[in-house]
Amino acid sequence: MQNFPILSALIVLPMIGGIATLALSALPNLARRVALGATWVTGLLVLAAYAAFPVGSPGFHLVEQAAWIPQWGVGYHVGVDGMSMIMMLLTGLITPLAMHASKSMIRDRVPEFYAFLLFLEAALLGVFIALDLVLFYVFWEIMLVPMALLIGIWGGEARIYAAVKFFLFTMVGSLFMLVAIVALTVMHAQATGHFTTDLPELLAWGVPAGAQGWLFAAFFVAFAIKVPVVPFHTWLPDAHVQAPTAGSVMLAGVLLKMGTYGFVRFLLPLFPAATTAFAPFGMLLGVIGIVYGALLALAQDDLKKLVAYSSISHLGFVVLGIFALNQQSVSGAILQMVNHGISTGALFLMVGMVYERLHTRDLGAMGGLAGVVPLLAFYLLVVTLSSIGLPWLNGFVGEFLILVGAMRTSPLFAVIGTSGVVLSAVYMLRMYQRAMLGPVRHEHLRKTKELLGREGWILAPLLVLMFWIGIYPSPFVNLIQTTTDEVIMAVEQPVALSFNGEGGQPWGR
Repeated sequence: MQNFPILSALIVLPMIGGIATLALSALPNLARRVALGATWVTGLLVLAAYAAFPVGSPGFHLVEQAAWIPQWGVGYHVGVDGMSMIMMLLTGLITPLAMHASKSMIRDRVPEFYAFLLFLEAALLGVFIALDLVLFYVFWEIMLVPMALLIGIWGGEARIYAAVKFFLFTMVGSLFMLVAIVALTVMHAQATGHFTTDLPELLAWGVPAGAQGWLFAAFFVAFAIKVPVVPFHTWLPDAHVQAPTAGSVMLAGVLLKMGTYGFVRFLLPLFPAATTAFAPFGMLLGVIGIVYGALLALAQDDLKKLVAYSSISHLGFVVLGIFALNQQSVSGAILQMVNHGISTGALFLMVGMVYERLHTRDLGAMGGLAGVVPLLAFYLLVVTLSSIGLPWLNGFVGEFLILVGAMRTSPLFAVIGTSGVVLSAVYMLRMYQRAMLGPVRHEHLRKTKELLGREGWILAPLLVLMFWIGIYPSPFVNLIQTTTDEVIMAVEQPVALSFNGEGGQPWGR
């Protein structure tokens, strides 16, 4: 295993699986089996990478490096730390579950659908392991294509509008990041005499504090659109509502984490002085997202749109934790990235299951389903309580760490953030009450089918993780501990920030 390029295999395998699935377009059942086999083998490879990963050791591991465009300082450089590993584990779990959930929901162009999911998985894994800025940018952009096609081909009535909006928003943000990457590379060449886009080398060099302000802003816009941070959030409800169930699951479960991952992986350690100066505003954006997303969710009658706006609120907690800039808050933010993927991914799976039965997402057309489909109601209750952050379930641990850390930095923002917990309980419990409790409002609901065995086992791993993280979070916290420590240490380097080009000494020297 020491000489096996396992990280490269994690990118190549789903790509090959996707190509093979497209080649079997005339045999949709066989194509589906090939795609499922490819994604499960990819998941097993992720577990093998985790087994080889030295938990608690600082730095990047399982590193693979090769020259790519040496004259420009661009290389193929991949590696993982604890945060990368936990995001890979999340991707390796969510993707096959989304594929299995699509078996009865996708009936047209089946091979293409599964192939695009595999291409999307490959791009996501590439984002989480890339240690070269250009390589990261390439995977970041590749991700756009399959996700936009999933929405645009298999989505709802307004799918083209939603797909184009998603593509344009992310593309505009990517252009800001590309300009910053080019500028950062030129600055390094002027200072050292050679070009490089290698992240560890740039961290060791230290970006001059006087240039950090605008570089930080360019990267921030790209990542903030992907989260999405208010006011960059308007593409998300359209994308979620129009996407097929698997697309919504992948979007909420993994894709949105690309933005918060970018904050921690690139923004904080590369631009520590700018981060420190921006932190209060970042926390403000976090609490705005928490409250604003919750209020919008509270106003929804469409079940899927409600969950979409809840994502904005819950990811506001992650943004708050990241910019509180202490060990507890950043650990909580990384853990909450995973918790959100599990809980909201499960919610979108269940929204798809409900829609498949009722052919509506209107809460006004539901009611009393708990007496008709008690097992489905039980699963939804657990997922609802997880999303709320009930103690002994996963959401509580991440939100608690975030709020404890935020209290250390700004008690005011922590108090406002805590209101989001209350609002979350209001809109989620109200949703559950309207859909599942009370008398059966419409007689046709009595014919609703109970949760199938296949659907139950698709949801089961997510429910297990909800209780596991909620009751015994230590393995997950230990996995990300060194990442958190290193990021906080980088940000705490004493550098004076100047936005007029007259910054102090680069940090890290």
